[in-house]
Amino acid sequence: MKSVRLRLLTLALLPLVVLMPLLLLLGMSRWTADYDKILIANVQSDLRIAEQYLFRILARTGANVEGVADSAEFLGQLEFGHERVDTYLMEKKKALELDFLYYLPVEETRALASRWPVIDAASTGILSTEIDIFSGEDLTALSDDLAQRASVPLIETVAAVPTRRTVEDRGMVVHTASPVGLGDQRGVLVGGILLNRNLDFIDTINALVYLNATTGGERQGTATLFLEDVRVSTNVRLFEDVRALGTRVSAAVRHEVLTEGKTWLDRAFVVNDWYISGYLPLSDSFGNRVGMLYVGFLEAPFNAAKRAAYITMLAAFLVLLGLSGPIFLRMAKGIFSPLERMIQTMTRVERGDLAARNGNVGSNNEIGQVARHLDTLLDQVQERDQALRSWAGELNTRVEQRTAQLKEANQKLEDTFKQLVMSEKLASIGEITAGVAHEINNPVAVIQGNVDVIRQTLDQRSDDVATELALIDQQVQRIEAIVGKLLQFARPTEFGTFEESIDIAMVTEDCLVLVDHVLSKTNIAVERSFSDAPLVRINPGELQQVIVNIIVNAAHAMGEDGTLTVAIGTETREGIEGACLRVADTGPGIPGDLLDTVFDPFFTTKLAEGTGLGLSISQTLIQRYGGLISATNRDAGGAEFSVWLPAEQV
Repeated sequence: MKSVRLRLLTLALLPLVVLMPLLLLLGMSRWTADYDKILIANVQSDLRIAEQYLFRILARTGANVEGVADSAEFLGQLEFGHERVDTYLMEKKKALELDFLYYLPVEETRALASRWPVIDAASTGILSTEIDIFSGEDLTALSDDLAQRASVPLIETVAAVPTRRTVEDRGMVVHTASPVGLGDQRGVLVGGILLNRNLDFIDTINALVYLNATTGGERQGTATLFLEDVRVSTNVRLFEDVRALGTRVSAAVRHEVLTEGKTWLDRAFVVNDWYISGYLPLSDSFGNRVGMLYVGFLEAPFNAAKRAAYITMLAAFLVLLGLSGPIFLRMAKGIFSPLERMIQTMTRVERGDLAARNGNVGSNNEIGQVARHLDTLLDQVQERDQALRSWAGELNTRVEQRTAQLKEANQKLEDTFKQLVMSEKLASIGEITAGVAHEINNPVAVIQGNVDVIRQTLDQRSDDVATELALIDQQVQRIEAIVGKLLQFARPTEFGTFEESIDIAMVTEDCLVLVDHVLSKTNIAVERSFSDAPLVRINPGELQQVIVNIIVNAAHAMGEDGTLTVAIGTETREGIEGACLRVADTGPGIPGDLLDTVFDPFFTTKLAEGTGLGLSISQTLIQRYGGLISATNRDAGGAEFSVWLPAEQV
């Protein structure tokens, strides 16, 4: 008896004891390799995000400088001499958060064009934005403060290429130049941002890559900008509150990235620990590799996770091995049962009677044990058959649920695509509006100039047509006002990108001018009820966007006839004084069951028109400044929207 059981146990456990460790080792090795590939793929994705943000900084800097260069205001300043231009550019430099901004007349561009390709390109009429390396003398010529900011003492770093230098006094600069040309005023407007010690830039990259809803806070990541192999902007820490500025990258990374021009995607030792790292080579306007952009996350947590997985699998194997012996011994009791009853039982089972059993055969020998074990196996077969049937039904249910989820996700993707298409259309309309507005300015200027010439030519006789000339002046001024509002509406960032103290009544009057073309096509009357209201602090362009959206919605709701009531006054909410704008119409109002959803994204009552984002965006803008926007139906008919903003704190 014991010999049979021992043989059965040996035969049963031999694959588990010998083959399972081999399979486990092979599986864990494959899993580790795949795990490492996933980590490399993650850091590659992180590096792409950081690269895109850097390119966005370059594009935005170029666009800002080009906007100043093309503005009528700047071209007008050129006529008053260098002092007025320098003062104007100083204000624009602060407003656009640039580190330098200066104008080169055409005769002064030739000397610098040979040194800087971006200036050379701008002198030929092409906007150019690149990363350039400025020497200490170049930075000092621009500003002593820039030279001081750029200076980074070098810190001896293990595994770095040996050097005798003690300080990095060069500056990595986002360098942009835009052509300026109108009449005799021709030249180049040059601006840029110093990236050395630019902690806002590098911390923003780190936040974009590692502090978002997808990755949460599980990965401990860092980001760095290198000038050649020196960290000039980083959030890597030497100590708790000391950034590792002036430390250098290892010789191996320097050779592959700066010398070979390859992107490094591997583990690397960063200052004081191992990181899963990505290094991207950066080139200047001459095409030379002058630096690197780095992102990486700490390797230690992932190594700990792999060790925990190894330990868990080993413990599970040992537990399985320890439990297998008693289980197989118990199963071996039913190996030998009376053959006759076994044959009868198996025949009934073959016919579909899964409840057939051998029962007590009255024998404790090996045959009897086989019979009892067969009963146990038949019990398990019956249970598993029932479980399989149950699982089959549950699987069908889950498949149906998953199918429904996939359909819903697909619908969301389609909605998002439509939203992006509409956003692109709106951006194109804004560009076209701005272009048309600029084109209108030229003939208006000609009209105004000729009217002045007529006055001078007629001299005393101009009194006979004074009324007509004054009417032309008024209409020209009205055109200029409308064009100005169109430009401000189409490109609000050119007219103010920051919040400021404003009178909500003045902004509302500007908005009524902008929508006059909508109201003038109808018989809608506008009633104003403006009383004293406190000043509020908000971006005027964003407030203008909200008011225009509400007024246009009201006009559409009324159709061809109605009364638009615009009221402004002081209102206190929850003990806080503020200014309140109310816009009421005489339209059909908002259905009661939709009042709670009018501010939801993509909600719209204009089928095949609009994106349903206007009120949702308006609500987001107002809430950003601590305000409230709400909608209700009036007892007299029609809808009323109110915009409340807290008074400016003095």
